[in-house]
Amino acid sequence: MDKALRSLGSLPPFSPILTRLLATLAEEDVSFAALGDLIEKDTVVAANILQLVNSALYARAGQISSVRHAISLLGTSKLRNAVLGMSIARVWNRVNMPATWSMARFNMHSAAVALLSDLLAQRLPVSYPEGAFVAGLLHDVGRLLMALGLPAEYGKIVELYNAGGRTLIDCEREIAGFTHPELSAAALAVWKLPEEIRIAVRDHHSSPAESAGGIPLSHVLDAANQYANSVGVYILVANHDAADPSAVELLGLDADKLAALLVEFREENNAMAVYFH
Repeated sequence: MDKALRSLGSLPPFSPILTRLLATLAEEDVSFAALGDLIEKDTVVAANILQLVNSALYARAGQISSVRHAISLLGTSKLRNAVLGMSIARVWNRVNMPATWSMARFNMHSAAVALLSDLLAQRLPVSYPEGAFVAGLLHDVGRLLMALGLPAEYGKIVELYNAGGRTLIDCEREIAGFTHPELSAAALAVWKLPEEIRIAVRDHHSSPAESAGGIPLSHVLDAANQYANSVGVYILVANHDAADPSAVELLGLDADKLAALLVEFREENNAMAVYFH
């Protein structure tokens, strides 16, 4: 695992806005003024945020041309998540990956799991709900690091997985001796992200359904991951792992609320998709 983890050093440096936002994850909120200052200093992110707020998803009577106005309309939490997603995707898109790796598929899957995890965590008694979006966004970073730092082993993992009959986790453990959730959690520790997020990422393929503090964040992450896979938003060309859309139903929301949530998810995911290719 150490060799794959060392490939973190070959990633492009995080932008100042991404570094600052990641550092605020342990805080319950980020002030309106602080978020506005960060966004305005990054012209690409500022332009993307204005494009998003003026999209069909947030249709307004008039054109929004101010970042501060955009924040006031969307709220700091939704804006912070959007900026994190856009900024992380920009970093990944600058990485020189093997030809077999699709960064567009990786970005789309990560964003979908992040959006759905966050929407679920807002409506359920989830432990550490404020970490849901980032946990979803980074839950599979270990897969990227495997492909980047151990390309030969990664190729063998994909070949074994595509042969069928084995989960990706089993294939990783056999070929590499460790799994992508373990590597993802190790990477988040290097980035000093909160322990609750690291545990959720580490356990998202092996989560208990309940805990003393409510539904474990890892369980929500697992359900969101399965739902994304079930609708075809997965990283590899073919997916043989658990992809049960009913996993989100088993979290406990009543049918009407879940249906409304999934409509909201599809609308937000479609609006954000343009930023993750």
